[in-house]
Amino acid sequence: MNRFACVCFGALLLGGCAQLGVEPWERDVLARAEMSLDAHPVEAALDDHIYFSKEATSGGRGFGGGGCGCN
Repeated sequence: MNRFACVCFGALLLGGCAQLGVEPWERDVLARAEMSLDAHPVEAALDDHIYFSKEATSGGRGFGGGGCGCN
């Protein structure tokens, strides 16, 4: 009985990852402008301008550190 329970539990664990990924009929929803990382491009451009004005660098908003090279 214990072996049967382990096999069933293992099958459940392995079967849980079977539906990962994007199906072809879901791609139209994910291609909408609201789903992009920058849903508001004007706001993102303003944030980029403020960032590189303060840090004396451009790009690379996704990580910490300053433009002074002290990290």
